[in-house]
Amino acid sequence: MKRLLILMLVAAALTVAGCIGVAETYTDPGQTVTIGVNQEFIIALGSNQSTGYSWQESHDQTMLELVKWNYEEQAQEGVVGAGGIEYFRFKALKTGQTEITLVYQRLWEEEILEQKVFTVYVK
Repeated sequence: MKRLLILMLVAAALTVAGCIGVAETYTDPGQTVTIGVNQEFIIALGSNQSTGYSWQESHDQTMLELVKWNYEEQAQEGVVGAGGIEYFRFKALKTGQTEITLVYQRLWEEEILEQKVFTVYVK
């Protein structure tokens, strides 16, 4: 099941990257993001908003701009409440190193189910 989700993430990320301009897509916080100033990249994470959970991001707004956020359901015929993928598209504003922290939670609850931190190097 986990492999299927990863394959769906990669396929959807490639599709979205093709639709909204060429941008490297990252799904694993173990991957270091290295990018140039004024270039864009995407972080794509599995999510199931039908449960009330979503990824909440935080980043240094002097280093990065959140250009676009969107959620795509991975509709499966006959499956109610199927999950999807959240896409965060960022643009690098200046050189340096920064982090993007994403937490998976319901907005009205304090409990965090998962946290991912992506390291970004802007050259």
